[in-house]
Amino acid sequence: MKIRKLTASFGKLENETLSFHEGLNVIYAPNESGKSTWCAFIQAMLYGVDSSQRAKAGFLPDKLRYAPWSGAPMEGTMELTADRCDITLTRTSRAKNAPMKDFSATYTGTNTPVDGLTESNAGELLTGVSRDVFRRTAFIAQGTMAVKGSPELEKRISSIVSTGEEQTSYTEADERLRAWQRKRRFNRRGQLPDLEGRMDEAQRQLDEIESSQSESQKLEEELEESRRKCAQLEQAVMDSRRRQRKDALDRLNSGRGALRQVSAEHDSAMAELSQAREELRQSPFGNQDPEQLEKQVRTDLERMRELSQPRKGSRVLLPMVLCFLLAAALAALYTYYELIPLIVFAGVFCLAALVLLMLWSRSQRLKQDAEEERRLLLKKYHSSSPREIQKAFQDFQTRYDAVLQAEDLEEERRQAFEEQQRAQSDLEESALQELDFSAGDTEAARLGRSLAAERAVAERLSQRIAALNGRVSSFGDPMILASELGCMREEYEQLQAEFDALSLAIDTLRQADQEIQSRFSPQLGRLASEYMSAVTGGRYEDVLINRDFSARTRTKDDAVARDSEYLSAGTLDLMYLAVRLAVCELAMPDGEPCPLILDDALVNLDEDRLDQAMELLKKIAQERQVILFTCRPVN
Repeated sequence: MKIRKLTASFGKLENETLSFHEGLNVIYAPNESGKSTWCAFIQAMLYGVDSSQRAKAGFLPDKLRYAPWSGAPMEGTMELTADRCDITLTRTSRAKNAPMKDFSATYTGTNTPVDGLTESNAGELLTGVSRDVFRRTAFIAQGTMAVKGSPELEKRISSIVSTGEEQTSYTEADERLRAWQRKRRFNRRGQLPDLEGRMDEAQRQLDEIESSQSESQKLEEELEESRRKCAQLEQAVMDSRRRQRKDALDRLNSGRGALRQVSAEHDSAMAELSQAREELRQSPFGNQDPEQLEKQVRTDLERMRELSQPRKGSRVLLPMVLCFLLAAALAALYTYYELIPLIVFAGVFCLAALVLLMLWSRSQRLKQDAEEERRLLLKKYHSSSPREIQKAFQDFQTRYDAVLQAEDLEEERRQAFEEQQRAQSDLEESALQELDFSAGDTEAARLGRSLAAERAVAERLSQRIAALNGRVSSFGDPMILASELGCMREEYEQLQAEFDALSLAIDTLRQADQEIQSRFSPQLGRLASEYMSAVTGGRYEDVLINRDFSARTRTKDDAVARDSEYLSAGTLDLMYLAVRLAVCELAMPDGEPCPLILDDALVNLDEDRLDQAMELLKKIAQERQVILFTCRPVN
């Protein structure tokens, strides 16, 4: 296959054309002139544009990267020669989301379509390889000199080395086998770990069912024993409570009888006190204070005795009469004798009689006042004589003493009643405590607590048994569970056998791949070494290629090969160019070779290495078309 002419509306290219000839084609142009765009256009004309790719961070799909800057539809034509026929490929776009999906392949200069060429298979039929292999062999884009392995390239190499079957890839087969293996077991995931977990769970459930049933049976026996103890304790509690209730009631009744007795005695004392107070109240002196009354009675009696004493005025009565008689006699004598002294003495005696009369009158008034006071004092005590007052006071004292005695008796009986009340209250409280069979330290209380504790034990046992039975029920029928466990074990054995078989297949496949590599790598290494020697003037003579197409090279003077990290950028590009050319030579199909396309692949070379590389490309161009896009002038 040889490319003759390109016409592109693609990215910055606006209906631009580019023609090629056989052999080596060097397109020299400065940077940003569209060289990489032409390379991408060639790939798009052969294999189309992948419209399923989406833009993401650091990646822009071709449908967006190479959309025409003018806004025109993405389209173009490619004129080529294949199998001695001139063919024109045309790709256009009807929809922006499906760029270059409309495809036609006709014989150049006619409208006759080329049979078998379609939008999806044109590139593979014309180049002989898929898009992936083409990009890793004959198409060297800018910055992608190093070869990277892929399942498609492995298929191609496998087909060359072995049977010619291009549908197998070690990487794909290994990945598929490992995927099947991971499906069965990958660390703690997969069918086997899942089945192991289910088997362990089923076995755990069976063990737990057996353990639960055994524990439940043991707990049933304990529950039966606990219930028997409860029955015994219930009877003991009933008997103890009956005795305790009878004793408490007997003590209460006895206390109530004693309380009634002291209450009756207190009532009797209260009645006697009330009667004594009533008798005291009915006495002449009423409810007066005895001490004050005694003082007052004594005072009044003393006063009455004073009032009963004879008055001095009663003794002047006789002298007064005598004085009046003497005065009258002297006056009579004066009448007869008319003696002045007689009239004087008569006047003196008369004056003395008048004085005595005045004293007697005053005495009479005082006597009357004393009688009146005495009468009032007797009236005060409702008595006719001091003796009656003395007798009444003695009667009052007798009644008052009776009241005091009655009060003492009432106080004594009241205290006895209150003490009995307190005793009865204490007795009732004690009886209530005794009748409260849940507290206290009585036999019934102790038995009640023992019964409650035993009932709690029985309740806990019942709950535990119910929980165990519920858990056993939640597991289902143990026969079914055991049957399922047996099925899972059979399935586990089958999956384990498959896993072991896959492990054996992976090992066998690896050995087969190593054999293929041992057959392909030396041939690839020899050809790459020839190319490396050619482009370095014989300085580097060996290229060692690993399975992943990473490479090392060695000069004539080196004892060991150098890794890529120890090579200059130019030498590294030459090494991978040699590997590329070798892979392209061996991996591309026999027959008419497809073009070799390079996009600024020689930019890091010095003048001498550039000339040597160009000489190699010229040599290769004798067998296949070579298209080199470069920003450096070359010879």
